[in-house]
This record gives sequence, structure tokens and C-alpha cells, in this order.
Amino acid sequence: MSNRFATKSRCFLGLLLALVSAGCAATAPDYSAALSNPDRPANERELDAARKPNEVLAFYAVKKGDKVADLWAGRGYYTAILSEVVGPSGLVYTVNPSSRDEINQRWKSPKFPNVRVADGPFDKLALAQDGSLDFVLIHLNYHDVAPEARGAMNKRILGALKRGGIYGVVDHSAKDGSGNEAAKTLHRIDKALVIKEVTSAGFTLAKEGNMLRKPEDPRDFNVNKERNKDDRFVLAFQKP
Repeated sequence: MSNRFATKSRCFLGLLLALVSAGCAATAPDYSAALSNPDRPANERELDAARKPNEVLAFYAVKKGDKVADLWAGRGYYTAILSEVVGPSGLVYTVNPSSRDEINQRWKSPKFPNVRVADGPFDKLALAQDGSLDFVLIHLNYHDVAPEARGAMNKRILGALKRGGIYGVVDHSAKDGSGNEAAKTLHRIDKALVIKEVTSAGFTLAKEGNMLRKPEDPRDFNVNKERNKDDRFVLAFQKP
């Protein structure tokens, strides 16, 4: 009897695991579809090898239906990807510190019906403080935000995110202990400073990704002059 019970139990557990795996596979976001979209500009596709958006978005667990924001979005590399990933039931705020019409014209296309422009000063970040967002990303530009504006920016991001929401910071690594010294010269920032500033705003550091690490980087060159050779940190902060 005991052997028969054990056999049935193993069969049941195997079936349960198979169903769970199938369910996960069915609902897993298809980042590859967004990245292989033929409408993506060639110059953005060329950045994928260094930026690894499939791994970064999987790390942050961005999914269909999410409400997200892309801060210091530039010409919209991540805005466009996020728009397709979250789909028509989701929403993407694309934010730059100052508006540029040649960029914002892109989001008027029918291809991006879920994108909203929210440009403006980052210390007065134009995101509703209603706790409705699932994810906020600032990619390679935290160091560009003026140090005196970061505290207010981080507080407003906290107010925009729902409880459990994720604030992602990806940036170029400066030498440990260098703080903000290399922000303007080398376009890098000390990871420890970012963690200190963001957690001071009320976030907790949830996890760190290693997909963009380059341990061999001496962290002593300007990342805008020697592109895609630098070590980058990928941090996920969570709103308690």
C-alpha cells in the first residue's frame, strides 16, 4: 500500500509541476518578439548586444499590462521596447528633462498608442503621485541628474510606484568610493552612492543583476569616448 501511495504521489507531483511549468511558459513575456520587431530602427538594434534588453527586462520582470516609466529616455530606445512588451493594456510614460519635438513626434505614431510624454524637470518629475506604476527605469543616466535634484526625483518615483513596485537603475560604474566625482568627466557614478541616495528616499535594494558586468574595466575612461567597454551595474529597488 505504501509503495502504491508513493507512486501515486510522485505521479501527482509530476503532473502538478508540468502544469505549473506550462502555465509559466504561457504567461512569460515574449521579449524576443519586441526586439525582433522589423519597425525598430537599425541604430537601436545595434545597441542590443551591449545593452542586453532581453536579460535586463527579464531581471525586472516587466510584463504585459504593466504601467511603466522610462526616465531620461533620450530618443526612446527603451520606451519603444517597453511599449510593445506591456502591450495595449499597459502604459508607458517617456520622460526627458526637456522636450524635443523631433523625438516626441515618434510617439504620435499609431505604433505607440500606449506611450505618453511627461517631459520636465526631474526634481518635479511629472508622474502622478497615485501609486499606480509597476516599474520605473532610468537607464545609463542617473549620473546625469543633478545631485541636488536626485532626492526629490527619487521621492517622486516612490510616490508614483505601487507598493512592491520596482525602480530600476542601470548606470556606468565608477571606481568604488568615488561618489559623484566622475559623473561629468567620465560619465560614471559610484554604485554605493546610488544605493545610498535611493534607499534614503524610502526604497529597499531588492536585488542586483550581473548581466552587464565587465570586471576587467579599470573604470578610468570616458564611456562616451570608448563605448560599450565599461562595467555597468543593474539595480532593482522596491517600494515597501
